[in-house]
Amino acid sequence: MKVKVVTRILEANERLAEENKKRFKEAGLFVINLMGAPGAGKTTLLEKTIQKLKGKAKLGVIEGDIAGSDDAERINAAGVPVVQINTGGACHLDANMISGVLGELPLKDMNMLIIENVGNLVCPAEFKVGENIKAMVLSITEGHDKPLKYPLMFQESKALVLNKIDLVPYTNVDIEKIKKDALSLNPEIKIFEVSCSTGEGIDLWAEWLNGQRSK
Repeated sequence: MKVKVVTRILEANERLAEENKKRFKEAGLFVINLMGAPGAGKTTLLEKTIQKLKGKAKLGVIEGDIAGSDDAERINAAGVPVVQINTGGACHLDANMISGVLGELPLKDMNMLIIENVGNLVCPAEFKVGENIKAMVLSITEGHDKPLKYPLMFQESKALVLNKIDLVPYTNVDIEKIKKDALSLNPEIKIFEVSCSTGEGIDLWAEWLNGQRSK
């Protein structure tokens, strides 16, 4: 019975996600669902991406957190429209939550919407929100075992951003194992090695992301 309930929830979400997707397409929006664990560096990557795409893309952001508005305040300070969603305990954003806040964004003035999902390596990958692509951020400090422990995240993502690459000398993380395991789960996944602290690799990531809008 529980399996049937979960199936119905996912099916209902899929229908709403398709409605969102149609609305995004009509508005000319390219939409990214950005996922990753708490502390992976999603918001900092967003800030750096906004800086790099200034004058190249018209961005808007939806921030998802269980509680609080710190991330939305940071994005607002970066100068782009942003809406905060507090899930009140839910570990992911779903299509209904996204639909409910779209009226608060100036969609006609945007051509790219980045949705920063709730920090979690499990359910954000299961719930579509109407996005064009999913991308994930993995801090190298999380360890090299994550791809095989949380395979769906890597299977669903079109891009993997390996963040905090500047900390490699201070850890025993095996970067090549992360890349090998991620590619074994998803041979098409695009991998970026970046440091939001030093700026290494941010240009390549931002250019790739902006280039996805025309595909």
